Amino acid sequence: MKRVDMHIHTCHSFDCLNHPVRLIERAKSIGLDVLCITDHNEIEGALRLKERFPENVIVGEEVKTGEGVDVIGLFIQTKIPKGTPARETCAMIHEQGGLVYVPHPYAAGKGGSGKILPVIDGMVDIVEGHNGRIHHPELNVRAQEWARERNLPMGAGSDAHTLAEVGTAFVEMPDFDDSAQSFLNAIRSAKINGRSSSHLVHVASTYAKFHKAIFPRAEWT
Repeated sequence: MKRVDMHIHTCHSFDCLNHPVRLIERAKSIGLDVLCITDHNEIEGALRLKERFPENVIVGEEVKTGEGVDVIGLFIQTKIPKGTPARETCAMIHEQGGLVYVPHPYAAGKGGSGKILPVIDGMVDIVEGHNGRIHHPELNVRAQEWARERNLPMGAGSDAHTLAEVGTAFVEMPDFDDSAQSFLNAIRSAKINGRSSSHLVHVASTYAKFHKAIFPRAEWT
C-alpha cells in the first residue's frame, strides 16, 4: 500500500512559501510515499521536483478555470493556461493522458459551491472526497455523495500551503506504477484518511502573498 497526499502546493504557487525539497523531507518523516504537486496555474516546480524525486512526485496543476473554479490535472506535462474554460481544461488534461481531479467542489469561491459539476459531469476521473482546508465537514460529505452517485473514485489531499499541513489528508491505496491508468485503477480501492487543518493556515497563505509582493520568487526556488 502507498500513502498519497493528492493536493500539495510549493513556493511556485502565488500564496505559498513551501520549499519543494522540504516538502519531500516532511512527507517521508510522517510516512507519506507520494505527493501530488498541484501548484496554482503552474507546473514548473512539480516538473523539477519530479526529476529529483521520481518515485515520490506526481506532476499536477490546479487550474483556475474561466469560470473562476479550480480543476486539477494529474499526470500532465504541459501547463494549462489560467482562465481556460472548465470543459476545455478537462479536455486538455485528457489530451495529455492525464486525469481530471476535482478539488473541494462544494467550497465557496474556489469550488464554486458545486456550480462547475454539471458543466464537467462526464469528464471527471476522480473527486476530492476530503480536503484538509475545508472546515465544514458537510462540504466534504457532499463531494463524496456526488462521487458515489457516479461511481467515481475519491481522493484526499491536505491542500497544504505550509509544511505542517502536509498529510492532514491522504489516501492509502494499492501500489501503482508511474502512469495515469495504473493510478486510476489503484485509487478505486483507496481508503480516505483526513482531518481539518487549523483556521490559522489561511493566515499563512495571506502572509505568503504579501511576502512575495516584496521579494522575488527566485528567492525560494
